[in-house]
Amino acid sequence: MTVIPGQQPNLREPAGWRRSKNRITTVLMVIAFALAVIPLVFVLITVVARGIKIISWQFLTASIPPQVVPAGIGGIGPAIVGTIEIVALATVMAVPLGVLGAIYLNEYGGKGVLGRLIGFMADVMTGVPSIVMGLFIFSIWVLHFQYSGFAGALALGCLMLPVVIRSTDEMLKLVPNPLREGSYALGATKARVTVTVVLPAAIGGIVSGALLAVARAAGETAPLLFTILTVFTVNRNPFSGPNTSLPSQIFANATSPYTGAQDRAWGTALTLIVIAFVFMIAARIVTARFTRYSR
Repeated sequence: MTVIPGQQPNLREPAGWRRSKNRITTVLMVIAFALAVIPLVFVLITVVARGIKIISWQFLTASIPPQVVPAGIGGIGPAIVGTIEIVALATVMAVPLGVLGAIYLNEYGGKGVLGRLIGFMADVMTGVPSIVMGLFIFSIWVLHFQYSGFAGALALGCLMLPVVIRSTDEMLKLVPNPLREGSYALGATKARVTVTVVLPAAIGGIVSGALLAVARAAGETAPLLFTILTVFTVNRNPFSGPNTSLPSQIFANATSPYTGAQDRAWGTALTLIVIAFVFMIAARIVTARFTRYSR
């Protein structure tokens, strides 16, 4: 290694075969990233190009028309209201349970039989297809009661729950143990340490994981096809009667042979992508802000 007088040598830069392996790995990572991004870029370009033509304030607020209505007439107002209702209900059910489950895994019984069982079931539920979750809620709820927004919220909540548990568990693991030990040395109980020390230190990652779970639930279609049906009017009572949502409207309009319905499907898809994008940006902002405060 050549060292220039007055300049510190770069001791971290690999040399020889290590440098070659580092460059090869870097090139492979860039290629893999490009292969993953290229299809996404084409999808975004297609959706924006087809959906921007119909997006307007009237389209976002007007009632859903029959599928035979020409393009440019009607909107998706009831679908937006239904999506907000269903996702909000699912969030209220899944996020508190997920955070409490992660606290139990990390702070209380993670090494016990129940803790291992909860962790195993969370991993299993993460890989369950969404349509299976929709059929599960259909069999245990819809067949005994009725189609409703609450049934759809149950299905989406089951999909959100393992995501919240695992993301929260990983954030709690990042909290340094000296913070806990210092609080215990001052005489604080485990519950007080968890509430006043551990959770504030990990709140940024917890909120970020919850928002990502919400974004995923907002775009799910298969569970809602079995739980809420697809109607064309606003149902402000999610506990009674069929409802509608943006994903189900995309499915219903995209499978229609009429041009107007297909155009509305593209506009609805763009609206849903924008909503998911807003949640992603909010998660990043929350994480960055809490990270800055923690420093």
